Amino acid sequence: MAKNKDYNYFKKFVELIDYSCQSSKILEDTLENFNTKTIENKLEELHKIEHTADLAKHELMHQLAVEFIAPLEREDIVSLSQKIDDITDTVEDVLIKIHIYNVQTMKSDIFQFTKLVSRCCLALKTALEEFHNYKKSTSLKAKLIEVNDLEEEGDRLYYKTVARLYRESKDPVELLVWTEIYDHLEKCCDACEEVSDVIESVIMKNS
Repeated sequence: MAKNKDYNYFKKFVELIDYSCQSSKILEDTLENFNTKTIENKLEELHKIEHTADLAKHELMHQLAVEFIAPLEREDIVSLSQKIDDITDTVEDVLIKIHIYNVQTMKSDIFQFTKLVSRCCLALKTALEEFHNYKKSTSLKAKLIEVNDLEEEGDRLYYKTVARLYRESKDPVELLVWTEIYDHLEKCCDACEEVSDVIESVIMKNS
């Protein structure tokens, strides 16, 4: 692969997180309008986005391999691209779990969770859109704090929903299935925070 002098890693990060935002929105809409007859089609939609995101990540990696001077430390570029891709993968995993476990109806708690995942992805996208200006930005820190705050909200929501689940159900299969689903939703928020942490590390190393 020839070196592309005009390659913009920061724009590629935004492209990668946009795939995460698309996936989280599909997940949110799918569960709000849940229909077991269409879940396989929705999984295919998510898989296509995940595959496109993988191709974009691999393109970035190939470019980095021939880059003489990168705008950030190579390990940070690799870490950011992988961790953003992890968000898209983790969102897809939620619907995969629901399909594998043959879930027939949604619990009302899940809608608050899927909305929160979408908010996390959008907040992170806003931060990544500002990331190119990380040395001078006066707003990036606040955007990263918002991502971290949303992740903490996800922790609280996870504790609340799982506690309610175990109070209201004694069915071991139901407990297993829904604990797994809530766990994967919480991991989506965690994955967003991990990207935020890498960005904060880059800022610290270059301050």
